[in-house]
Amino acid sequence: MSRWLQAPLYIGLIVAQAIYVWQFWLELSQLLTTMFSIKHVSNTELMLVVLGLIDVVMISNLLVMVIVGGWETFVSRLKLEAHPDQPEWLSHVNAGVLKVKLATAIIGISSIHLLKTFINASTLDEKTLLWQTVIHISFVLSAIAIAYTEKLTSAVNTHNH
Repeated sequence: MSRWLQAPLYIGLIVAQAIYVWQFWLELSQLLTTMFSIKHVSNTELMLVVLGLIDVVMISNLLVMVIVGGWETFVSRLKLEAHPDQPEWLSHVNAGVLKVKLATAIIGISSIHLLKTFINASTLDEKTLLWQTVIHISFVLSAIAIAYTEKLTSAVNTHNH
């Protein structure tokens, strides 16, 4: 029954996702207001705002994976078999698969941030550019290590069964 102690954590993540939805609509309304104003918006400014929207969506997707996958794996079955809204990946999710999915989602989010940094490279110092690149590469290497470890672990588990 101690697994139910995690339920408030997942409910808190649902609240966090609602905040991200609100943030998305605020940024989208600001974009629409700017586009319909007299002020000219450069392609770079537009791209940065759109990348911000994509970033919010990717973080929201990450939250869905953690909430649904974590609840299903660690708290209680959701009984979504044959339900039209069941996420395709949920049928084969376990703690290892969830870690790999989370790592790849973090790489996607990091990629958006790195792209925004490179677009603004002229306003940043080289040290900032270097560290953000190093951090992104460490996310990529970590994801590769997690995926490889999961592959080895699942191969051992399959062999033992």
